[in-house]
Amino acid sequence: MNKRQLGGRQEEKACRFLTEHGLTILERNYRVRPGEVDIIAREGDTVCFIEVKYRASRKYGGANYAISAKKQQTIRKVAQWYITSHHLPENGFYRFDAVLINGDEIQFLRNAW
Repeated sequence: MNKRQLGGRQEEKACRFLTEHGLTILERNYRVRPGEVDIIAREGDTVCFIEVKYRASRKYGGANYAISAKKQQTIRKVAQWYITSHHLPENGFYRFDAVLINGDEIQFLRNAW
């Protein structure tokens, strides 16, 4: 299995987890000029921009060390693009989350940054 296939499986696992925890998936792999967001979901009135990170183990720090400041900035730009293109209110409820998968363990961080 190549990295793309492995990533797709982990994103699918993350979507199932999020759905089981009450979120509605709006988009997967949303790509625009500035970059990509793995998952866009809704939890109540809040639109969530979610990065999924997978590591087979915590040997080198685990998934939580894999979301760089540059990646966070890219996701913010993509979120602004999504908000504008979908005519969502600028003062709506938005947040940046992460689903961290270390082996078989899943951790959901609301307001990750």
